[in-house]
Amino acid sequence: MQDSPKNNFSHPQRQSLVGVVVMFADTIQQTARALWPILIVWILRIDEMNKIYLLATAIAVFVLVSIIAYLKYRNFTFFLDEENEEFIVNTGIINKSRLAIPLDKIQQVNINQSLIQKFIGVHELQVDTAGSSEKEVSIKAITHELASELKTRLLEGSKNSTKQVLEADSAKTLNQKESIPFIKISLASLFKTGITSNYARSFALLFAFFITVFQYVEDFVEATGYEDDPFDTINTELVLKFFVLIILFIVVLTLLVNLSRTILKYYNYQITKQQNGLLLSFGLLNTRNTIIKPERVQSVIVGGNFFQKKMNINDLKVRQASHLQTTSKEQQKSAIEIPGCSNSETNALLKILLEQIPERGVMLKPNFRKLLMKVIFTLIIPLGIYFSLAYTVASDLKEYFISLPFYVIFVLLIIAFSFRNYRLFVNDEFIIKQSGAWDVDVEYLAPHKIQTISLTQYFWHKSLNIGIVTIHTAAGALSFGLADYSRLKQFVNYWLYQVETTNKNWM
Repeated sequence: MQDSPKNNFSHPQRQSLVGVVVMFADTIQQTARALWPILIVWILRIDEMNKIYLLATAIAVFVLVSIIAYLKYRNFTFFLDEENEEFIVNTGIINKSRLAIPLDKIQQVNINQSLIQKFIGVHELQVDTAGSSEKEVSIKAITHELASELKTRLLEGSKNSTKQVLEADSAKTLNQKESIPFIKISLASLFKTGITSNYARSFALLFAFFITVFQYVEDFVEATGYEDDPFDTINTELVLKFFVLIILFIVVLTLLVNLSRTILKYYNYQITKQQNGLLLSFGLLNTRNTIIKPERVQSVIVGGNFFQKKMNINDLKVRQASHLQTTSKEQQKSAIEIPGCSNSETNALLKILLEQIPERGVMLKPNFRKLLMKVIFTLIIPLGIYFSLAYTVASDLKEYFISLPFYVIFVLLIIAFSFRNYRLFVNDEFIIKQSGAWDVDVEYLAPHKIQTISLTQYFWHKSLNIGIVTIHTAAGALSFGLADYSRLKQFVNYWLYQVETTNKNWM
């Protein structure tokens, strides 16, 4: 394919000149993350420091960051090597490096736009391959026209590949303004999602924050030399009212934080059908555009809780083949989220991504010893450590005895619901894992996507005939246990047979 005269990618070119601003902001952010302890000390002791020295240091840092940002911009070039069919990127500040990416290895090309990039009118183009746990290349400051043309060319891949030519035809449609989204996540759906998701984690973080602040206040009172702690003179009824108000405040703050995060991140979420996949576009401050290709989808997770079911909304997570090795945290970060889908929209997406709506088949339950293990690790061991510390080196912990019954009841409820929802369903077309206590996730995986399977049985499990199966795909692993080992072995043999006899590709 010949590039247009205006954007000839066969010659090295730099980013937009205004990209220096983006480079500057990025360098400032990296510097702040690296030096945050020093910055905190400076802020706390700003009145004691020499103002001339402080100003000179700030100017020196500003100049140094500016030089680094300019060198990043100056030394960053990119072009297409048509003869070797590679995308070449040169980077570096003092020591320069050259990265060559074969076009047929490019898995994903995304066009994003942060708040700073919106202000200066540029976009970021990210190139992802299957051989890295991070984005292979990030071009942080190019025009939307250039980003779109480069994205189309990169998705073409090898000029001799029929499959890649079809992908190129699909990529060209990304720029067609007449493309009409077939799913739009309304603001009302985002509002419902914001007030019904992630509140447990947010509540725990905020509660821990307020407890920590309260402890610091007490330590400060003791350090000031007061003979009597002012908190000791407050009666019990007033303390209880205070804690009730604090908890209510944390609950309201949690809802506001989750709601704000959801709307800012997923505002104007639109899903458009493309020739070979789906185009997703969303974001208020930071705009993101990405493509989902059904042939690259490894698994789909449909999640929801009691309130979300009543409101007819589901949260979808799509995991595509992008990394050869991923940890559980990387899986969560790399998954593409589609929030606030109704049941009909969820079914429509499942038909596109999985070619059908999966039906549950044979059900496999976990052994009751899984319940016992959770009780031991989340209840008995923590309580044993707590009482050991309370009666030995930290007698102050005895003050929190009153909260232990609430902790025990809460943990037991979580364990019970988690055990009841933990199930594995198997049919000829799909492997379906259900898990979760309050937020229940249902993960769908097609057997032909399997790369490896491991079946584990520890020596103390042999007499009980229980084991753990772990299914590895190009986007991560699915694990289920402790369950009937004989049944798991039958399933594993059947899945291996399906993998060996199928004519479908995993991507």
